[in-house]
Amino acid sequence: MDDEVLGAGGTICKHVTSGDRVKVLFLANRVYGHQFDQGASNREESHALEAKSILNYQEIEFARLPDEQLREHFVELLTAIEKAIAGFAPEVVYLNHRNDPHQDHKAVFEAAHISLRTISRHLPNRLQRIACYEVPSSTDQAPPFTEYAFLPNYYVDITPYLEKKKQAMACYETESRPFPHARSAEGIAALAKVRGMASNLSAAEAFVIVREEWP
Repeated sequence: MDDEVLGAGGTICKHVTSGDRVKVLFLANRVYGHQFDQGASNREESHALEAKSILNYQEIEFARLPDEQLREHFVELLTAIEKAIAGFAPEVVYLNHRNDPHQDHKAVFEAAHISLRTISRHLPNRLQRIACYEVPSSTDQAPPFTEYAFLPNYYVDITPYLEKKKQAMACYETESRPFPHARSAEGIAALAKVRGMASNLSAAEAFVIVREEWP
């Protein structure tokens, strides 16, 4: 919870404005200090619902798998993703980058990659694009080795939606931070401008295309 805003909040708004139907799947609950607290996790879900009302997308699902332990629950993770794909039949799938220095992010990418294979029986024929987003304060903290690099090759103009992205992130009171943290409002705006400059836009979100098929 909060990665949907940090990684693709503006892009979600753009899809909704274009008339697309959007679903966000939250796979993990929330732990703090490596300890699960039901009240804290419930609070984060309420923040996610508040952010949803700002981004204005249509569907939300909480799988509530154990935070920080998704690799140990890989079959449940895989099943949750397969079920969501089969039920929603997406044309575009966004997920975190495969080499984020976060154990759950790595597990999610691996499970999603399995679920999204072209031969998968859970995969609708209409899937057109798989793209990885970056998570400020996670993707940018990868070690300085080429195999960890986030090298975007797809940019989405979020100029009209940057303020909504910042407002949605502000809903996550326990996850937002003051500047110069990457999850601050200023940090979010700064990254959007950097990605915008790379693509001749005022503000953008950047992605790595994993697979793209023309209908």
